[in-house]
Parts: sequence; structure tokens; C-alpha cells
Amino acid sequence: MRLQTAPYSYRDDPSVPDFPDIGPCTVMDAHCAVCAKGAAWIARNDAKGEFRIIPLQSALGNALMLHHGLDPADPSSWLYLEDGHAYSSLDAVIRVGQRLGGIWKGFGLMRVMPVALQDWLYTRVARNRYRIAGKTDMCTMPDSAVQKRLLT
Repeated sequence: MRLQTAPYSYRDDPSVPDFPDIGPCTVMDAHCAVCAKGAAWIARNDAKGEFRIIPLQSALGNALMLHHGLDPADPSSWLYLEDGHAYSSLDAVIRVGQRLGGIWKGFGLMRVMPVALQDWLYTRVARNRYRIAGKTDMCTMPDSAVQKRLLT
């Protein structure tokens, strides 16, 4: 779902720290194993090296979530920024896949589902993510491809 903020509006928000927003950015739960696997997936498939990953628990991640009207404590919160526009839920996942290209463009097929169903599916997985895959700490992962993309 596209969030209703002007492109790059976070740049004018004094509560959002300055950060290098050139290229796409994802705000992910750094304690979630599903998110950590997602970060590794992005790092492996981002041939251009343009994605940045922002831990939800960082000051920057928290401020971006709040700026875009998302609750950082809500397990279904996930944010994707592309060209200054903000997206969340399954729409964000689909857009990441399209940006990565190749077979990941196939994520776009999920758009045939009604938005309400997309949001319901995403929320079910997000709310149960710790039960599904457990916890981890993305910021201490040994994966150097993930480490060099982290903005904390």
C-alpha cells in the first residue's frame, strides 16, 4: 500500500535524522529472523548494490516509521522507500521484487489478489513471524553483504 505522504517529505521532518537516501531503502525489524532472511535475500539479489537496510529499532528506522504514520511496535509494520515514495505491507515486498528484477519480478503476480487479501496475508505472516522463524539480530549477522547495507 502506498502511504499518503509527499515524496521525500521525511527530509523536511526535523525528527528524521539525515541519511543517504540515494537508492531504495527498507526499514525492517532487526530482531526478526524472517526479516533477516529478507535482508540477506535483498543483499544476494541486488546486483547493483543500491539497497540500504535500516533496522526498525534504530533512531532512523523509528523516526521514518512514525513520519509515515506507522507504529514501530506493530509487528506488521514494514517500510520500503523508493524515489522518496513510501510503501508498506505486501505492496512493499512486491515492489522490492520488481526492483531486484529477474525472476523476482514474478512477485508482481500477487497484485491480482484484492488489496484487502494482500494486507490480510501479510499481516498474518508478520504477526506470527517470531513463531514461524524465531528471533535473531540482523545487525550482528556475519553476512558481510548485509552488514555493508545497514544504516543505523
